[in-house]
Amino acid sequence: MNDVAESPVDLARQETVGRILDSAERLFRHYGYTKTNVADIARDLGMSPANIYRFFASKVEIHQAICGRMLGAVYQMACQILRAEGSATERLRSFIFAQHNLTVETMLDQEKVHEMVVVALERDWHVIEKHIDRLHDLIAEVIREGIAAGEFVDQDPQIAARCFGAATATLCHPQMVSQCVNKPNRATFEELTDFALRALKK
Repeated sequence: MNDVAESPVDLARQETVGRILDSAERLFRHYGYTKTNVADIARDLGMSPANIYRFFASKVEIHQAICGRMLGAVYQMACQILRAEGSATERLRSFIFAQHNLTVETMLDQEKVHEMVVVALERDWHVIEKHIDRLHDLIAEVIREGIAAGEFVDQDPQIAARCFGAATATLCHPQMVSQCVNKPNRATFEELTDFALRALKK
């Protein structure tokens, strides 16, 4: 196996890209995505807008990269929960609970981050679709283990994972949560999670 060390130029590029993303995310969180432009990011970093454009073609591209970083952190959280010890049922319950709490916290306590997420969802970016597919694969792993342990009935784990995700979407999708949270005529977190888990056992 030939491991090729990254050149100083590549490392310098990665460092600059990281600095741009850190600055942009900080400004997006403070001022909001729509009120921040590339010139603001360049000013924060003490560089020219032209230098930013050497690394990113537009503010949208910067936003996509930040979105990818944020979703990567969510995926790592999902891995820790879904691949932990415990029954398949409890791991799935813990995962939905963590996803729901993260969504509510972002929506209620970090309004500017919520704005970034909503813009990304409205643009239907590939990075989001890839994230959903990766989560479904993790959930399918747990369902497969649940079937083997006799917790769940025999079924196609991938189909079951997609259905489980769809059934609990109102607990985790930012726009759905904002429309449904605290409304008395909507299913509660506990009710919907129990319903989705029971469906895997019948």
